[in-house]
Amino acid sequence: MVVAVSLYAAYGSNLDPSRMQACCPHSPLVGTGWVEGWRLTFAGEDLGWESPLATAVEDPESRLFVALYDVHDFDQKTLDELEGVESGLYRKLRVRVATLDGDKMAWMYVFDGYEGGLPAGWYLKELADAAERAGAPDDYVASLRSRPTQPTT
Repeated sequence: MVVAVSLYAAYGSNLDPSRMQACCPHSPLVGTGWVEGWRLTFAGEDLGWESPLATAVEDPESRLFVALYDVHDFDQKTLDELEGVESGLYRKLRVRVATLDGDKMAWMYVFDGYEGGLPAGWYLKELADAAERAGAPDDYVASLRSRPTQPTT
């Protein structure tokens, strides 16, 4: 029997519980954890946006902090639209999240394109603030805040 996974592993700006509450009011935060073997990076620089966007890539030496949300079907459609799934920019992957209550299966969005580019300073600050609001460890937040950003013009 196949069981649908309703847990969403947020690692970018959706780490922020207030942001998620605003766009997905039926989907509560249920915990946090780590996706082992993945790291935060940025992609989409070649698309001409103001900043490459957060994504995750496999990296056996790393781990990615995530917030877990129990996503209602209605909210999942909203998230898919916000994340550009129908446009082909992001795809959904199932991942194992290590939590204090044991491993959980969840899905996360991953950019379907080339890794590369430096984020805008304002965007990186948004991600670090979101991680802090989700309860990420201080060293993880500090590592986000210390990452290089695009030069200001």
